[in-house]
Amino acid sequence: MAAYRLALMGVGVIAKAQHLPAIAANPAFELVALASRAPVAYQGLPQYANLDDLLNNGPEFEALALCTPPQGRADLVRKALAAGKHVLMEKPPTPSVSEFLTLEPAAQAAGRVLFATWHSRFNRGVAKAKQLLANETLARLTVTWKEDVNRWHPGQEWVWHPGGFGVFDPTINAFSILTEIFPNRLTVAGADLDFPANRDTPIAARLTLADARSPKADATVAVDWLQRGEQTWTIDVVTDSGLALTLTHGGTKLWLGGQLVIDESDTEYPEIYARFKTLLDENRSEVDGAPLHLVADAFLMGKRHTVAAFNWDAA
Repeated sequence: MAAYRLALMGVGVIAKAQHLPAIAANPAFELVALASRAPVAYQGLPQYANLDDLLNNGPEFEALALCTPPQGRADLVRKALAAGKHVLMEKPPTPSVSEFLTLEPAAQAAGRVLFATWHSRFNRGVAKAKQLLANETLARLTVTWKEDVNRWHPGQEWVWHPGGFGVFDPTINAFSILTEIFPNRLTVAGADLDFPANRDTPIAARLTLADARSPKADATVAVDWLQRGEQTWTIDVVTDSGLALTLTHGGTKLWLGGQLVIDESDTEYPEIYARFKTLLDENRSEVDGAPLHLVADAFLMGKRHTVAAFNWDAA
């Protein structure tokens, strides 16, 4: 079967580090064009300034990988779908729930596949945790998600603009795991959000969650975007039956009762493109907004605190 011809729009940090290598390693896809505001040299591929330029002047392609910032992405998705392209979206998908809800109907109307990706779900530890927790009653959940914005989004001002998510850009990865291993269960009961004095999105947050199945559970989330050194992406779970489970390193490692049982390298993005191929073969969309809903609820339920101004590290 011929490879799916793919274009990629938004050639930033995550596209260079993850999408381009994953596409290159998957024979089901042939990358034929790039769209980027800044000049990019990659394997001699043609580059276009924006989506209109790509659609009007670029080569033929069946699918578009969108790695642009979330602000304005819904318009790009709808335009690509209307042009007959299948679409893969990097997370976070859109800056609002209402925009997100317009996209699956647009894909259905166009008869095209839409894939809203959540890369942290594609770790083996997450699948195993979901299996182990399926029939358990939650007693305690502790999420600690702390990383360095200077390392992962160096100089990217969009993260501090309205709709840029702030610290919830990485936190939505934790939410994507939680909504996978506890589907249709978790809600935001309260939140404290720390906004730098000179920014429009939070840099840290502390949340209390509620579990519809386990109303007595103690569930907390602590997130921070100023973590130096080793980054922390950990989810600790204790159930009423005594099961003690910990996901670390974003879900690549799984511990049971203090024993490491799964330890794998990061294969998230290769797995994303393997799933995209399956969806394309089956002409089926996958559009789950549960992680985005938790982010929106955190903002709705959050008490705002003003903290010290944030400035990027000097180069």
